[in-house]
Amino acid sequence: MKSRLDPRTPLLEGRDGPPFEAVNVDGGSNVVIVCDHASHRVPRRLGTLGLGEPRLRGHIGWDPGAAAVARHLSTELDAPLVSSGFSRLVIDCNRPLRSEQSIAEESDGVCIAGNRGLSPEERRVRADALFHPYHDAIARVLDRRTGRPTVLLSIHSFTPVLSGHARPWNVGVSSRRERRLASLLVAELRADRDGLTVGDNEPYAIDDDLDYTIPAHAEARGLPSALIEIRQDGIEKPADARAWAERLAEAVRRTKMS
Repeated sequence: MKSRLDPRTPLLEGRDGPPFEAVNVDGGSNVVIVCDHASHRVPRRLGTLGLGEPRLRGHIGWDPGAAAVARHLSTELDAPLVSSGFSRLVIDCNRPLRSEQSIAEESDGVCIAGNRGLSPEERRVRADALFHPYHDAIARVLDRRTGRPTVLLSIHSFTPVLSGHARPWNVGVSSRRERRLASLLVAELRADRDGLTVGDNEPYAIDDDLDYTIPAHAEARGLPSALIEIRQDGIEKPADARAWAERLAEAVRRTKMS
């Protein structure tokens, strides 16, 4: 476990790859897609944060299936997509830096040994290497679209069982200050022929202490937005992720906001 790093040493090596991925940045859709928890990778200089590979690949390390849905949705809608490049356990790109969950010391009862007792400087190194480049990339995509209609969709997935409690929703749509897009998507998904159980601000509501992307990029710019959470057992297989992207694309088109 290489959890400690000299703050003077860059966090990322060349073999690690970039802190984010941006694709189709000039897409013709009104929609911009982001995926905050797209990867379970950890920078080599941090080892495994004291966790085994199964933990990193589980729901505490990322949002399984979300990246696949986001990529297919980007293609379906011809929409720009910005995805995070590393595990939420290194630093969570959807948590304010002030949040205790920005660099979690525990997640769903699992101790994250490599995150314990970090100094402010060690935390800053992670933010500078991963958090800020990801959000700067989102801001650049949105800046390119100034003056044209734009809506922001944030794609996530959620575990079917958390802390021993089963979660009944197939999908949830969350929003806060601007409710029109989310309300339309909830209605469209509830009308789906498969009889989906659709959460409205479930399983999570947007909160200033726990959410960063929607408040910082959509609400701050006055853009319509929605955070979409898909239950992970519905997108485990590549074909299922593609089917969900097609379902979401059709729902977005019917809102007339794409």
